[in-house]
Amino acid sequence: MAIADLPVALDAMGGDRAPDEIIAGALDAVAAGLPVVLVGPVDGSLGDVGGLEILPASEVITMKEDPAKAVRTKKDSSLLRAAEAVRDGRASAMVSAGNTGAAMASALFRMGRLPGVARPCIATPLPVPGGSPTVMVDAGANADCQSDWLVQFAQMGAAFYRERYGVLRPKVALLSIGEESSKGNVLVKETYERLAGGEGAGGPERLEGLEGLEGPERLAVGYEFIGNVEGRDLLTGEADVVVTDGFTGNVALKTLEGALKTFMTLLGGVMSASDEAKAASEVLLPGLLEAAAPLDPEATGGAMLLGVDGVCIISHGSSSRRAIVNAIRAGHDLAARGIVSKLAEAVRPPS
Repeated sequence: MAIADLPVALDAMGGDRAPDEIIAGALDAVAAGLPVVLVGPVDGSLGDVGGLEILPASEVITMKEDPAKAVRTKKDSSLLRAAEAVRDGRASAMVSAGNTGAAMASALFRMGRLPGVARPCIATPLPVPGGSPTVMVDAGANADCQSDWLVQFAQMGAAFYRERYGVLRPKVALLSIGEESSKGNVLVKETYERLAGGEGAGGPERLEGLEGLEGPERLAVGYEFIGNVEGRDLLTGEADVVVTDGFTGNVALKTLEGALKTFMTLLGGVMSASDEAKAASEVLLPGLLEAAAPLDPEATGGAMLLGVDGVCIISHGSSSRRAIVNAIRAGHDLAARGIVSKLAEAVRPPS
């Protein structure tokens, strides 16, 4: 069976709104033509699943549990069973809105790393108004990093961006506290030197699905390192891929989420503060909603764990049915496009 025909294994028990919202998203995905298999208990506690197949899993890893301990002790958890379904060729991808650390550990323990990958990383799309998202790697998988890991994050992030967004030679930047090459801590400065020196950026790549490339163009595939960017540049589209360690990346991601929520709360307060403001808001609201649509994180569905031998999509814990549909679509499409082989090629040393 072709991988595009395999279902996406959806963790029915993962997330703050499981199982009801997760199952609703699964049913919406199936209605949209996406194959889905649920992973969770078969005792009827999932409710009406609309006839969807359920892969049995009697245990649940909660959001508050220690990921490593939970994965070691809960062998029949929905997360581990979803990862096993991908490993065993029963599913094209796994999707979970549950415990992020446990999702990563499950994928790593059951699927294994791709050859040559030092550490997997999380690739999170950040919305850019009027353009394609900027992908940040790493968004939380590795709190402490080495410069050679960050070089691999750049390689995998570029391959992911090329496959998901169709940009042949993505612009890769390094997150720092200033644009100058002299800015940053020891890790950033060392990584800057390696990326600026072209490490990991050159050489031909596999170009399945990219048409019309001949001669020198085939040698141009890789990525273009454009130097440092700062936190204020994350939503501008200046870079296609922004590379950082998982600690900094996760702090930046949560800061953006908090800032956007605070702004929306303030805006809502202003627009309802008086009768005049309410009247004005009725005129402005349609345009504001249209302008804000690209900033909706649920449109992306989730982040992908890069560097494991399978497709693992990690969704936000509060994901709605819409976010779940988009996560399933992303997992299915990336698996069908052979993203895992493209990532393996990206980190393969030149012969």
